[in-house]
Amino acid sequence: MKLTCIAALIAGLFCGAALAADAPGRRPNVLLICVDDLKPLLGCYGAPLVKSPNIDRLAARGVLFERAFCNQAVCAPSRNSLMTGKRPQTLGIYDLGTNFRTSAPDAVTVAQYFMKNGYRTEAMGKIMHVGHGNHEDDASWSVPHWKPQGGGYALPANADRQRQAVAKAKADGLSASKIANTAKSAPTECADVADSFYGDGQIADEAIRRLAAAQAKPGEPWFIGVGFLKPHLPFCAPKKYWDLYDPAAFPLPALKTPPLGAPEFAPTTWGELRNYSDMPKIGPLDDAQTRHLIHGYHAAVSYMDAQLGRVLDALDRDGLAENTVIVLWGDHGWHLGDHGMWCKHTNYEQAARIPLLVVAPGVTKAGTRTGALVETVDLYPTLCELAGLPAPQGLDGASFAGVLKTPSAKTKEAVYHVYPRNDLMGRAVRTERYRLVEWKKIGAPASGAVLELYDYEADPAETKNLATEKPEVVAGLRALLAAQPEAKPQIRGEGKPGDKPAANNKPRQDRAAMFDKRDKDKDGQLTRAEFLDGQPDPAEAPKRFPLFDTDKDGLLSRDEFISGGKNKK
Repeated sequence: MKLTCIAALIAGLFCGAALAADAPGRRPNVLLICVDDLKPLLGCYGAPLVKSPNIDRLAARGVLFERAFCNQAVCAPSRNSLMTGKRPQTLGIYDLGTNFRTSAPDAVTVAQYFMKNGYRTEAMGKIMHVGHGNHEDDASWSVPHWKPQGGGYALPANADRQRQAVAKAKADGLSASKIANTAKSAPTECADVADSFYGDGQIADEAIRRLAAAQAKPGEPWFIGVGFLKPHLPFCAPKKYWDLYDPAAFPLPALKTPPLGAPEFAPTTWGELRNYSDMPKIGPLDDAQTRHLIHGYHAAVSYMDAQLGRVLDALDRDGLAENTVIVLWGDHGWHLGDHGMWCKHTNYEQAARIPLLVVAPGVTKAGTRTGALVETVDLYPTLCELAGLPAPQGLDGASFAGVLKTPSAKTKEAVYHVYPRNDLMGRAVRTERYRLVEWKKIGAPASGAVLELYDYEADPAETKNLATEKPEVVAGLRALLAAQPEAKPQIRGEGKPGDKPAANNKPRQDRAAMFDKRDKDKDGQLTRAEFLDGQPDPAEAPKRFPLFDTDKDGLLSRDEFISGGKNKK
């Protein structure tokens, strides 16, 4: 009996490693495909009009997640969650401009963790959010991150209008982040150009080159991130993708107002779209504008889909697919006129729900679907388990690798996401049937919160806030929220993109704990190698070591490390 128990325990401990690859000792590669502003409006998700044949064929090879959600419906915080396995409310970052290492300087991203475990890590396109004062994370990649050149507007009128808007903004003395937010040209472009004119075509070209190079090094496992830019605004796509659609076939949104009884501050006023030319600064779009934008979104999706198809073809052609875990992940959803809203920036279903597809050779069964609840922070530990690596401590997510093998398996009772509005934080809990949003100031008593409740079984379109009608449901969901840590405040004051960190909001570093973490052999001092291991800025860190080493003995004592060389005699 005891031997049976021990055998079962050993089997459990090694179940992650058993998922790792179809051949013992052969670590799987990882192809992480990140798509900007892609909602689950796809053929494989039951959308009849959209032309997404390559995403659909990827879904046919693995598992499609029907209930996958982001952790905040905006680019930078969502991508922080993907790469660090931390929720926005854990990091205290809800804006575009604050780099995640401002809050967590010693964070080890999922790519960084794979690199530490012998993987070559590479990235092209949009993985982390770049712009508004934010930047890529050099520590995550074995080679410098690659981005496309040019690829803005193809039509001279649009390009000229963009240049003029930027020039005016600079003349007005606007900051770089303000220029990025407000100096916009047309929200769409239909140009008869080659796919490689725009950024996604160039990203696919580079991904194909990287896969060919990886194929030439079969003994070196790799983690490659491919970040496609579309369908993010502006909806620029070659004419042939616009021609796939009859604009008259697009139905106009049936629901043009926010949910009945929703707080007036909860909906988005879609300022992101209003910053583009020819868009109204206030008020709704007319039917012609609405249909044109819907057409543009579909064209941009089909353009991106074609580039994905080229990458998948190269993966198959180079013989890499049989040992490569493929993940397609959208950073958040997008309001496409529903509820009278556009863009993301809400806690509602159209903004929070994301497409998620996973293909894991030897684990997933082709063409399966699951209703299991998953969230972006779950991807980090899942990829670790699929690669046979122990997940780092302190991640906010949980692996869903078991669901990949058994799609009917359950994952978790609920997932969580947030969105700040004015001086309130909207914390949301989503179960299979309900979503509750609790709006309150961070740190304020929950008793004074404003609530929203939606029932996706009885009211999938979110037409009415049911919080006052279902107190027993509200109580149960609030208990789930109460069990979560309170959200941290935005670490950059008001969190405006481009703002400098306020002195009283700078995260305090526990340098004693950092020393203990780096002192691997527990001898009370750090060698140069121990000091440099895992530094977020590997190019600059070597310069700090001699500054910290005040007695010039080639080692850092605990006091030297904690003081940072500031206690020189």
